[in-house]
Order: sequence, then structure tokens, then C-alpha cells
Amino acid sequence: MSKRFTASPEQLKPDPRYGSKLASKFVNCLMRDGKKSVAQRVFYDALDILAEKVPDESPVTVFTQAVENVRPAIEVRSKRVGGATYQVPTPVTSKRQQTLAIRWLLAAVRGKKGRPTHLRLAEELFAAWRREGTAMTTRENVHRMADANKAFSHFAW
Repeated sequence: MSKRFTASPEQLKPDPRYGSKLASKFVNCLMRDGKKSVAQRVFYDALDILAEKVPDESPVTVFTQAVENVRPAIEVRSKRVGGATYQVPTPVTSKRQQTLAIRWLLAAVRGKKGRPTHLRLAEELFAAWRREGTAMTTRENVHRMADANKAFSHFAW
């Protein structure tokens, strides 16, 4: 039987300019309606702006560090025990950390209106690199909620 195409990490090709699989994954998540060339242009324009803002660092290094800074270490999951539902803090796997970081960065970019996407993306990546911005606020809120529900951590099994 022929091998089907799956969205697995083995089938993900690195992006053409920087050779980074993380950049390729980000472009795929940024893409809308199958328009990959538009998503790549937006992403590369944003990295060009980052290269101007941070001349001593490589733009793909700044991008990778921004995603690393946004990655959550712990999150809350709903767990039903008896008749009550508890928010139980649980550790996050590395794949889900990356997925959530990309999702939060793109949600922050799409939440701001009125300017071209590549400018908003460059601004948000720069802010995340400096541990600021909307995506970092989302991460801090998730960590704060997990810390507040630490008393229910014994329900995690």
C-alpha cells in the first residue's frame, strides 16, 4: 500500500532560506487558504525587519529564541472528580509547548489590526525575544493559573 502524506515531523521540509524546520512549521501555521508563498513573504519580511532591529544577532536566532521564550512549562487541564471539575496543573510535552507558542504568537499578531501583517509579526517576535508582548502575557497567565491551582495537583494521575 502506498504511503500516505501525514503532517509528521519527518515529512516537514526545512524552509528554503534559513534551513530551519521551526521556521517552516511557523510558515505553515501562518498560512491561510493554502497560500504558502504569501505566508513565506510575510514571514521573511518580518525577519528582515528583525535583522534591522537586532543587527548583532541572526534573525532566525532571534525568531527561535522568541518561540523558546513563549513556550509554557505547565498548563491546567480540566479533570472531573466525583461531581466537581478541577483545574489540574500538568506539565506540557515539548511538542505541545512548541504548538502553543506558535499559536499564541499568531493569535497576538492577528489580534492587532490596522497595520500590515509582517510589521505586526516583527513587532511581536521582537517583543517575545525581549520577554514582553501579548504572547508572553498569555504564557504568564497560563503559568499564574497553574500556580493558583497547585492545591489540585494531586488529582493529576
